[in-house]
Amino acid sequence: MPLLFKRIKDIRNHLRDQKCSGNLSVGFVPTMGYLHEGHKALIRESKIQNDITVVSIYVNPTQFGPNEDYERYPRDLNRDMAICEEEGVDIVFAPTDEEMYPHGFTTEVYVKGLSDILEGEFRKGHFKGVATVVLKLFNIIQPDRAYFGEKDYQQLKVIQRMVEDLLLPIEIVPVPIVREPDGLAYSSRNVYLSPEERKSALSIYNSFLLAQEMIEGGEKRAGVIKRAMERFILSHPHVKKIDYIEITDEDLNPKEEVEKGDRILVAVWVGNTRLIDNWKVE
Repeated sequence: MPLLFKRIKDIRNHLRDQKCSGNLSVGFVPTMGYLHEGHKALIRESKIQNDITVVSIYVNPTQFGPNEDYERYPRDLNRDMAICEEEGVDIVFAPTDEEMYPHGFTTEVYVKGLSDILEGEFRKGHFKGVATVVLKLFNIIQPDRAYFGEKDYQQLKVIQRMVEDLLLPIEIVPVPIVREPDGLAYSSRNVYLSPEERKSALSIYNSFLLAQEMIEGGEKRAGVIKRAMERFILSHPHVKKIDYIEITDEDLNPKEEVEKGDRILVAVWVGNTRLIDNWKVE
């Protein structure tokens, strides 16, 4: 079973002792828990590249808006610890809100530009909460490498920008999206979906296949591709609305003409569940 720490000073002291005992590298996988195959891919990559793998499990309140799913976000520490044990994780850090946000806390991290588009437009303050908690976790764990899934592509770009701008000595390692056999991207929020809603959620993945087919057939106009994706997704019965469909370059700059390596990013409401996903144009 991995060592479980809930207090900052305890995990800091332990990691300091580990590093002093040998020139050991530390890999870090920050999560909000309710671990799935996507998280396992991050852990496995860390295990390959580092001597010690640390997983954090913390549902960060500052990245949720007032009407979002903070209260109902799935939590099961015992389940997550069992998965971490199966995957050979060395240390789990599961702090309380009081540990992470001491009384009187006022400092926030804001990555301008990248935080304001796409997800940032629909979830005001979301990336401020993400950047703030990730920087705090980096300061606590002090990893050599940290692992982020490409499924949350905009989050990955925000963290990469923060690390570069603040001169942090940490390598950010992107890990490709992991999908269920039918194509639905793994997400802790998938548990919210009813069986019928889940069928409609597959419209997201299938719209990527449609877009890829159009591109391979010679269609390069982003507007035409986005409209075709929108019609297709909205034709499914449990899709409530689309927040955005955008085609960008790898740095999230919008594109009018699509090229190989660009990203198609979507946010879709299926029933009362908001799902995000993206696709790298091949």
